[in-house]
Amino acid sequence: MPTDVPSSTAAGISSADTPHDGGVLQAVLWDMDGTIVDTEPYWIAAELELVERHHGIWSTAQAEQLVGQALEFSAGLLQEAGVDLSVREIIDHLISEVAEQVRAEVPWRPGARELLEELRSRGVPCVMVTMSERLLAAEVASHLPAGTFAELVTGDMVARGKPDPEAYQQAFDFLEHRIPGLAKSRVVAIEDSLPGVTAALAAGVVTVAVPHFVPLPHDPRSCHWPTLQGRTVSDLEALLDPTVVAAGASR
Repeated sequence: MPTDVPSSTAAGISSADTPHDGGVLQAVLWDMDGTIVDTEPYWIAAELELVERHHGIWSTAQAEQLVGQALEFSAGLLQEAGVDLSVREIIDHLISEVAEQVRAEVPWRPGARELLEELRSRGVPCVMVTMSERLLAAEVASHLPAGTFAELVTGDMVARGKPDPEAYQQAFDFLEHRIPGLAKSRVVAIEDSLPGVTAALAAGVVTVAVPHFVPLPHDPRSCHWPTLQGRTVSDLEALLDPTVVAAGASR
């Protein structure tokens, strides 16, 4: 497995505190797999190849159970399917396989890069919050302009993966030290999976669900968009409570 990880600047991460434009939208937290990039087919192919190599059985239904989950959870199900490797060996193998595919071709989700670019140009900090480990997250970020992300919060940085809110809380805590008056009511998370949406809602941030590989049940606590295509910073601002917007505008 490759061990080199792109530097912060090369990986599209700001090397200094990201300036904020003072607007009512203070930050955006981004899931990666299925939200920024369509890597689910890469994961599924790697899982299937691994199970078949160990003479196990793997189905589409089993693959769907892993979407948005912590990698430790996924590795456990792969072991149950017959993969005779340790959890760490399974994770390392999957990440290596998916990262290799991403290096060959980044499968961007519609509208994601455009929205990230507008947020960067407006000075709205973004943090990637993914259950993938840093090697893969940094590989994806390296294909975006420097400063696109203020930080990457990855699965190997938390004790409890999604649907637990720990990763989102960690992202908020990181930004709280850099943005005066940061409030969860002015921070938006963008997710494509049920574990991710559950985690973002539990963290208390405004949540946008953009389902992709697996349909999401309706939840009145989150906003559902069929795609990010054509979405703008103004659309994100419109999700905020009008009283929050008014308070922000008066400052």
